[in-house]
Amino acid sequence: MARITGAKCRLCRREKIKLFLKGDRCFTGKCAIEKKSVPPGQHGKMMSKLSEYGIRLREKQRAKRIYGMNEGQFRRFFSIASDKKGVTGEYLLKLLESRLDSVVYKAGFMPSRDAAKLFVLHGHVQINGKPVNVASYILKPGDVITVRPKSKELKVIKSSIERTKERGGINSGAWLDVDFDNLKITFKKMPEDSEIGSILNMKLIVEFYNR
Repeated sequence: MARITGAKCRLCRREKIKLFLKGDRCFTGKCAIEKKSVPPGQHGKMMSKLSEYGIRLREKQRAKRIYGMNEGQFRRFFSIASDKKGVTGEYLLKLLESRLDSVVYKAGFMPSRDAAKLFVLHGHVQINGKPVNVASYILKPGDVITVRPKSKELKVIKSSIERTKERGGINSGAWLDVDFDNLKITFKKMPEDSEIGSILNMKLIVEFYNR
């Protein structure tokens, strides 16, 4: 399992955009982008203009950091998407958002994708009544994700759901049915681009791998 173990705020500054890697902190004035938006490092303010290759590389790196994946994992997802009929970038984004850890995070059960990965890895999640501890598990329409009975009283779940409700709930009702009371998520279908609201330009990522 790939996880970001270094300074997460530096990554947001490097990409010059909020990657939402630190959960609740990203929604406050403590966010690194809000306080200091220049890239990290001694020469951050003097970074040269990116080449066409550099623009595409940065977009790919940005996607890997958002979803907490290493190069091998991300390339495997790209290979799956490129073998499908249709627009490769659109299907790649759908695959990324259909990962178990992404859905647990998007439903508001965990404050960040990194926390969702650990939550799944430690065996707190069940799919259709069976325990699953693989964060990259790709969900299928109709799958029901539930929190293991012994894990329902964890403080991190309760606090994350409270924060989610304070921010107006989740914005994925068309493809996720979330039951906060019973800690249950129904994966109704693969999401559409308009439902995801991604900050990524998937076309640039496809161009990077097809160069």
